[in-house]
Amino acid sequence: MSLVVCIRGGGDLGSGTALRLHRAGILIVICELPAPLVVRRSVAFAEAIYSRIIEVEGVKGIKADSRPEIEEALAAGIIPVVPDPELSIMEWLKPDCVVDARLLKKPVEQILLDHPLLIGLGPGFTAGDNCHAVVETKRGPSLGRVYWQGTSEPDSGVPEMVMGYVEERVLRAPAAGVFLSTVKIGDLVTKGSILGEVSGKPIYAAFDGIIRGLIADRLRVSQGMKVGDLDPRLDQRLVDWVSDKSLAIGGGVLEAILSRTELRRIICG
Repeated sequence: MSLVVCIRGGGDLGSGTALRLHRAGILIVICELPAPLVVRRSVAFAEAIYSRIIEVEGVKGIKADSRPEIEEALAAGIIPVVPDPELSIMEWLKPDCVVDARLLKKPVEQILLDHPLLIGLGPGFTAGDNCHAVVETKRGPSLGRVYWQGTSEPDSGVPEMVMGYVEERVLRAPAAGVFLSTVKIGDLVTKGSILGEVSGKPIYAAFDGIIRGLIADRLRVSQGMKVGDLDPRLDQRLVDWVSDKSLAIGGGVLEAILSRTELRRIICG
């Protein structure tokens, strides 16, 4: 008998969580949007929606559109990624735990009785209200901590500083329209180079760096929306590895799951 966890959202944090739980022997199913706006696509299982198959640090994910495809993937040790934002598969999958990794950063309506264990990541969740447990997503001494009462720290809206760069690291849409890139994830770029465009308006690199993430081409975006991530450290591992932050959060999720005796027995026997 295996423990089954359904993760809502296969972006960076959801994928780091999926990776950590999968390596602990837990069966993972990821539910995503039909067209995810995920940025770190090279290390996000959500990319399977576009590419059908994605491999994150040696773990494979595959797009699955039906119950037989989901069951086949799980039997093969592959993480199925399902275009199912409304969690319709819950009717038959009946997971032991649901992790909400969508990072909506606003109060999320949930009915706790619908889930044996519901874990929310970051702002928007309050333990005992719209989830059973909250895992802290803000960097600092509380990152990855599990709260069984209360909520996480509020979203600051400020990106993490890296080598003195803060907001400049985030590539944003200069206008509303369809996003088109002129570079790929992993490319080295120089300050002032054009990285993409929206409605004919270019997106420039604010400094020399490596493209750590980009949303998929031809997605419709609103002005100011995050469409990419530029990193000044020029380290290819930052492109190929899930973030330390997501692994810490995944550790918190694993702790929350194992704190439930009945779930621990399923894993440990």
